Amino acid sequence: MPSGSPTSGVGRVIAGRYLLLNQLGGGGMGHVWLAHDRRLACEVALKEIVFRDLDTVAEERESRVARARAEARHAAGLRGHPNVVTVHDVLEHEGLPWIVMEYVAGAVDLRDLVDQRGPLAPAEGARVGLAVLDALTAGHERGVMHRDVKPANILLAPDRSGSPYGRVLLTDYGISVRPDGGETRYTMASVLVGTSGYLAPERATGGPPTASADLFSLGCTLYHAVEGQGPFERESHLAQVTAVVMEEPRPAVRAGALGPVLAALLAKDPAERLSATEAEAALSGIITPQAESYARTQTDLGSQPPWAGVAPPPPPPGPGVQDFGPPVASPSVGPSAPSAGSSPARHRREVPRVLRAVLAVSLGLVLALGGVWYAMAHRTSTEDTTASAPPYGSGVGLAEPLKDGDCVLADWPGGRFRGTPRLRVDAGCVGGTPDGQVMAFAPAGSADEARKTGPARCEERTREIRERLADVRAVAVVPSPAGFRAAGRRTACLVLGAHGPVYGPLGAHRKLGSSFIDTTNMQRRDCLRARTNRDAQLVSCTGAYDEKVLGFTRLGSDVTLPEARTESDAACAKDVPPGDYGFDPSVYTAGSWTSEGPWKSGTHFVVCTVRRQNGGTMEGDEP
Repeated sequence: MPSGSPTSGVGRVIAGRYLLLNQLGGGGMGHVWLAHDRRLACEVALKEIVFRDLDTVAEERESRVARARAEARHAAGLRGHPNVVTVHDVLEHEGLPWIVMEYVAGAVDLRDLVDQRGPLAPAEGARVGLAVLDALTAGHERGVMHRDVKPANILLAPDRSGSPYGRVLLTDYGISVRPDGGETRYTMASVLVGTSGYLAPERATGGPPTASADLFSLGCTLYHAVEGQGPFERESHLAQVTAVVMEEPRPAVRAGALGPVLAALLAKDPAERLSATEAEAALSGIITPQAESYARTQTDLGSQPPWAGVAPPPPPPGPGVQDFGPPVASPSVGPSAPSAGSSPARHRREVPRVLRAVLAVSLGLVLALGGVWYAMAHRTSTEDTTASAPPYGSGVGLAEPLKDGDCVLADWPGGRFRGTPRLRVDAGCVGGTPDGQVMAFAPAGSADEARKTGPARCEERTREIRERLADVRAVAVVPSPAGFRAAGRRTACLVLGAHGPVYGPLGAHRKLGSSFIDTTNMQRRDCLRARTNRDAQLVSCTGAYDEKVLGFTRLGSDVTLPEARTESDAACAKDVPPGDYGFDPSVYTAGSWTSEGPWKSGTHFVVCTVRRQNGGTMEGDEP
């Protein structure tokens, strides 16, 4: 592991006080570790300086160490801000600085959240944007420019009420600077500071860091949040920088009410860009006003994404009304990976008045559409409900209600998870590439209740299985009023592959002794018998087995399928080390399984396992 010290790693004690437990993440300046503070008996996050080359010239080492101290100083100046990760201390250990920060339990960064669960609803994006804007403004008032606002530097974590993504935090002031503070700028003239695709045009062409530049980056970040990709995303860093300077952002298709705000934040000319005050007013206009100090950070329930655990408002009455919104998505981390063959293998500004008018019109649309991935073919309550009506409306295409364990094929009119899918049952999952499976049901007393509560209940009832799989989402198939009785008075809860098929049954619907066609339906805590390097069977964990699935990791987009076969073991040893799960490193080692599915979908996920170093079987000897 490249590091400021060759001995850095799990189990190391820093400054005689902080025991490193496991690595939480990393960036251009350092690794972030979960650590135990032995003095206060609590968990903290530690950031260490990283040098890819331990022989880095002294000038660069001094520059990067000074930047780390500046990060701690700037972030500490914002201590107590509800939307900034708290910095407790900066210390030196073996000649290098370590930053002691608040550990945010259950946090996920915005980039990963979008990757794993799909784009945010516009109103939810506005809520996140307001929180980050508040943090940026607090820094700007102190003269501190962040300079690296991007999805990976925004954390979403559970709040005190239990809402899983209610708390929004800006982190990583690693390249922040006070332009008028008399500070030395610890960057080389030849280095472009920031993240390509999120830099403001004036910064990309050598201009000074300003508050307006941070707002441009915020616009790029919110665009990513609701569109699923950056406005200037290209194949290379150079192409992205060129696009930022020379091209208009990619037209937004999912932004809804947030669209005009994004356009105003992404203006090339800083003089035409929204100011912080204007941005705050515009973003607030997308969110239903609430009481007291929470007005800026609580969205209307009907505009929250389904994974916030709330139900959407009912649609206006009228025949043929359909609701579409963001997906009920899965919380899983990352999926499997590839192999040869079909089997797994180991290895821009508007006049504010005009802007508000546009936002007001768009808001009604957002509130009508937000909250559910799809609610099928709703009709007025005066319709007759007959047992012979299609259970989920004609758009879904099913004449019979879904049953537990039904494997389904989904045809999406606008691409995966876009529009209302037409579903077909894949009898017995014999097709080999089902898109997903019915894993639960949510009973209701009426069709209206099913529409209001079904998505949230499906989210909860499929949570356990989704947490054990690598790359899936939950989707609620809600009965139409006319088909409520035919659907068995319940919503069908599907678990679908997020980026491609699941290649077979899921969870308890899999049979012991069956071979995996692909790693996509392997799940955490599965016990495997490895008959060959390309043949893995699901077996009972009560008997003898060769390997056990611990989790998943993801290889780079440039890693080919053949390369993955040789790199996956090492990636799993680094990202999902068996020692973190209590397995003795002197006895056990990391293993991996890869397959074609994740490479075809572009996710490049690998299944990480534990096995005995001597190749022996495991039976009742797990920690």
